[in-house]
Order: sequence, then structure tokens, then C-alpha cells
Amino acid sequence: MIHMQSYEIRSRFLQFFEKRGHAIIPSASLVPENDPTVLFNTAGMQPLVPYLMGGKHPAGNRLADSQKCVRTIDIDEVGDNTHLTFFEMLGNWSLGSYFKEEAIQWSYEFLTSKTEGLGLDPARLYVTVFEGDEKAGIPKDTEAFQMWKKVGVPEHRIYFKGADSNWWPAVKNGKDTWTGPTGPCSEMFYDVTEKGLGDLTIEQYNHADETQQVVEIWNDVFMEFEKKEGKIVGKLAQKNVDTGAGLERLCMVLQKATSVFDTDLFDTILGKIDEFSTSADTRAKRIVADHIRTAVFLIGDGVLPSNTDQGYILRRILRRAVRFADVLGMKHGSLFWLAGAVIEKFGPVYKNILEQVEFIKKEIDTEEQRFRKTLERGLKEFNWHTQTYVNGTLVEKELPPSIAFELFTTYGFPFELIVEEARARGLTVDKDQFQNRIEAHQMRSRSGAEKKFKGGLADTDEMSLKYHTATHLLHQALRDVLGTHVQQKGSNITAERLRFDFAHTAKMTDEEKKKVENIVNEKISAGLPMQVVELDKSEAEKVGALHFFGDKYGEKVTVYYIGDSVQTAYSKEFCGGPHVKNTKELAGPAGDWKFKIAKEEAVSAGVRRIKAVLA
Repeated sequence: MIHMQSYEIRSRFLQFFEKRGHAIIPSASLVPENDPTVLFNTAGMQPLVPYLMGGKHPAGNRLADSQKCVRTIDIDEVGDNTHLTFFEMLGNWSLGSYFKEEAIQWSYEFLTSKTEGLGLDPARLYVTVFEGDEKAGIPKDTEAFQMWKKVGVPEHRIYFKGADSNWWPAVKNGKDTWTGPTGPCSEMFYDVTEKGLGDLTIEQYNHADETQQVVEIWNDVFMEFEKKEGKIVGKLAQKNVDTGAGLERLCMVLQKATSVFDTDLFDTILGKIDEFSTSADTRAKRIVADHIRTAVFLIGDGVLPSNTDQGYILRRILRRAVRFADVLGMKHGSLFWLAGAVIEKFGPVYKNILEQVEFIKKEIDTEEQRFRKTLERGLKEFNWHTQTYVNGTLVEKELPPSIAFELFTTYGFPFELIVEEARARGLTVDKDQFQNRIEAHQMRSRSGAEKKFKGGLADTDEMSLKYHTATHLLHQALRDVLGTHVQQKGSNITAERLRFDFAHTAKMTDEEKKKVENIVNEKISAGLPMQVVELDKSEAEKVGALHFFGDKYGEKVTVYYIGDSVQTAYSKEFCGGPHVKNTKELAGPAGDWKFKIAKEEAVSAGVRRIKAVLA
């Protein structure tokens, strides 16, 4: 096995697949574009859903990338050996080009080759394949089994597993609401024990997996089916391959580290934490390191702390970082310098954070100061609620779950802080009751989010297409009325309305809103064609196509424009689609709908939000 730094692993992966005909595409933003199904890109495949569903990608049908991802579902597990909120997913993609044979051959070759790949020991590899599903009519994947044998994996190290582990996306807790491309997968695991485990029965292998003696390092998904609301409805127009390999885990294996935090990805940030810390609490150090890394990348992609959507998640992450920085005895304001350490490490790879270094550091520092003021108010509320308990007028010495819940949701108190403050007052906290309230709250929030973000990139219902097209007209109209400083900061489309976030510091006047409405409605009445063209990125920029999402675009881009030609078009933007064919469709079946701004408000410093309807 070759000892490699993260930059070399990332570089080797991309070079390996470029040599095999893959176009290297940049990472998409952490914030999904055009009405996402989730708040963040949580997997490498998410930005590519339209192309996995059959759309033509400007760069071709073989792609490779390192995609930035954020997941917070396991945030309470951060601090152990493998869980992170921000991570990089290495991916190679076949969009109707090759399938199982090439995917398996190249996966094995890259993992084991000492000249082009990672040089891992083949004797420490274990592989899983799909065992089939009789109810769904999906057969056992004997094809993948035979292909793994062909490349050199002994058959007693190839294990058949069910859909809970070897189908993507996996069904969790018996619930499946996925809509989009799906299929069986084959996973690769690596033995990280000192002496090696050797041959294992399926039972021994399962135990080794549960105890992290073997670590998943690669996953090949063979996407040939389509799901709607969790049910397979048929086959895709093309067979695709979706490969995912976590960079952090590969670093852990290749650097013979006991955790992802003991790799070079975290050396700079953890070194800075050690400078500022007076405590040896390993878990707290890891949480701070992970959360600051996540915050830097989120702000770099345009997310700012707020009380809604992506901004709320960022705020929660930063507040947890502040709390655990306090546990470490770090001075107030230390997060500012930790952010600098993150940018120092990742700036050479992700130029967008390097270009915003002072802005990112300032936002993190401002949020820390804001949270400390909130904590002061929360502590006063805490004292008021608990004085009867502290004074002994009530026999029961348990903090009511309702108070713990309010401190968590309203004031941002982490559970650990609630317990600590309660203990200082001689009170206990029922963790189970608190958790039940939080889970109920999350279920309500999740249900609302599913409605709010339903459809996403794979949703092509009629009203979503209309509203998506309307955002293009709105964007240009805002620039016409307010100035060219207006830049898109995000959007969300539902069948009922559009939501559009943009850079602007002042509240819009009624006159300005009316001007914008009039412009949009004029363009709708004009019946302008919505057209698409593929251009070199440099050519697209020359003709004035708008794009405000950093360095996420490749050398070939798709430009949607509203007008007779791309040179003279009223609106032209880098975009993945889809849209209506003509602006007159926005006027509705009877031609009497008008574009109306329903609400205009502040989202965060320097960012405004418009909600608008066609009615």
C-alpha cells in the first residue's frame, strides 16, 4: 500500500479516469440548483440526476469529479472515527456508455494498481453484491459476482447482501420515498486491522463491518431503474454507472490512520485548535474541526446564517462549534482563525473559498458573537424557568422536557449545554423525553421540507417548468431595475410559486416592484422563445450569459436564452433546465395570468428574497 496525501489521491483518481475517456467536471455547489429535493447535495449523483434520467450532458457520457457534499442526519455521531458533516465524494459516471464490466474492472484496477491507482493489498479487499428481490422482480446479481471473480477477487470474499445495503438509495426504517434513478450496487470494503483478518464467513464479515474492522471505501451503483415515491415504475432510457468513493475514508486507509480526523485533511485545523485549546477532549476537538470546515464551504457556496432552510443548518453547525470551542477552553473569537486554517488547507483546490477568505472569516466571527448574545438571553430564560426548582419549592428535581426543547429550538442550546446548566442547578434532564420531542419536531419539519422541495431536478410538472422559466425573466428584470450588482443567490420552485434570492442591500420600493412586474409581463406577452445551446464556457461568457455559482462549471456549458438568438436574447444564463418552450405559456391556458410579486423580504445581510406567482 502506498502512503498518499489527500491531494495525490484526488489527483490520481481524476487522472485515472480521464485516461479512460472521462471528462473531468468541477464540483457542483453544495446548494442544489433549481428546486432541490434536499437542502444540500448529499451525494455525488445529485447534481447529475437530469443526465442519469436521460438528458445530454455538455461534457459527454463519461464523467469524473470530486463532489462536495454535506449531510447532517448523523451530526450527533460526528466525533467518532468516520462520521463527518462535510465530505468529498470521488465519482466516475457512465451516462449510457459502459456498464458493469468496465465499472468493476476499473474499480478493482484503481484500488490495487501501484502505478496508476492506490496500490491497496488485494488480499484485504472484500466485496458485496445484490442478492435480488423477488417481490420487486429484481434477480440476484450473479453477473456482478462473476465479474468480480474474473478480475481476481476470490468467490468466498464476495457476499450477497439485501437492499438495505446493496441498493441505492438504501431503504431506511422501512420507508422509501425516493423519486429518480435507482439500482443495485456493489460495495468494496478494506481490512484495516493490523494483522489482517483473512478469509471470513458471511457472519464473520458482518461482524467485522459492524466493528469497523473493515471499512467501505468504494461503491458502484448500476442505475437502470426508475422510482417514483419509493416504487419501481420501470427501466431508465439508458443504463448508467454511478461510482462513489469517499476521499476521507480513502485517506484514512492509505495513511494508516485510526480515524478520518488523523489524516492530512485535518492536520492544519486540528493543529490550530491545539494552539488555542486548554483541554485534551478529543471528541470536542473533532467536532469543532468538522463544523468549521463545513461552515467555510457552505459560506463559500453562498449560504449565510439564518433561521430558515440552508441558513438554519449553517447556524446550527456554527453554534455547536462555539459550544464545543467553549468546552475546549478556547478564547472567544477563535473560530475566525480556525476558518483561516481551513481555507489554507483547501483553498488551492477550491478557489471559491480562497477568493472569499476575509468574507468567510468575518461571517463566522459575526455569527459567533451573535450566538453569544443569544446564549445570554437564553440563560436568563433558563434561570427564570428553573428558579422554583432551584429554590426547592417543587419536590421534583427534573427539568421539564418542554423547557429543554425551547432552549434547544429557540435559543440554540446544544443538549450537552442544557444538561450542564441543569446539573449546575441540581436538576436532571430526561434524555429520552427530550429526544422524543426533537424527533417529533424533525418529522414535522421534514414533512414540510418534502412538500417544499418536492420535485427537484427530476420534477418536470407543467407549473414547475413555468415558474423555472419565470425566474430567468425575473432575474434579468431585477438587474434592469436595480442594477447589475444583482446576482442570484438561490431559488426554490414549487407548483404554487417561485422563490428567488438575490444580492441587494435595500428593501425594494413599491415602484421598483411594479417596474419589475411590468417588465416580466411584457416579456410574457411578447411570446419569446426559450432556447438552448451548448457552448464553450469562454464563448458563453463572451455573449454575456449569467452565472454566479463559482467554479462549478466545466469547459462545455448549457446556456438557456429567451429570445431569437443567443446574441440578442433578453435573458441568457448557464442552466441545466428544463423550461417551457415559449414565454406565452406563462400566461396560462386562457392567456390571462400575470406575474405578481407576492412578497419581498430580507434573508440575510445583503441578500433579499422574492416570492412570486402566476395568476
